[in-house]
Amino acid sequence: QVQLVESGGGLVQAGGSLRLSCAAPGSIFSTYVMGWYRQPPGKQRELVATITSGGYTNYHYSVEGRFTISREYAKNTVYLQMNRLKPEDTAVYHCYADRMYTNYVRENYDHWGQGTQVTVSS
Repeated sequence: QVQLVESGGGLVQAGGSLRLSCAAPGSIFSTYVMGWYRQPPGKQRELVATITSGGYTNYHYSVEGRFTISREYAKNTVYLQMNRLKPEDTAVYHCYADRMYTNYVRENYDHWGQGTQVTVSS
C-alpha cells in the first residue's frame, strides 16, 4: 500500500469553497482510478467523487453540481474543488487509488491517504 498525500482541508463558512489535492506516484496515477471518499462524524463512509484514467467522473448525489473532481497528469495530482459548501459536508476526506472502478464506496482500496479534515460552519 502506497500512502497518498492529501492537502487543502480546513475550516470554512457555509457557502464557501475549498480545494483538496492528492499527490500519487506516477506509476499509480497514470492508470488507476482516483477518487475521494469521506467519513462524516458518527456516520458511514460515503463515496464523494471518482475519476477514471480516461476522465469519466461520478459524484455522490449530495455534491452533484457543487463539487468537481479533476486530475493533472503533469503533477500526478487529483483535485476536488468544493463550492457552496454546507455544514453537512463536514467530514474527514480521504483520497484513494484503485485498479477497479466502482460507483459505491468500499471498505478497502489499493492505496489511500490519511485524510484531511473539512469543517463547514453554519
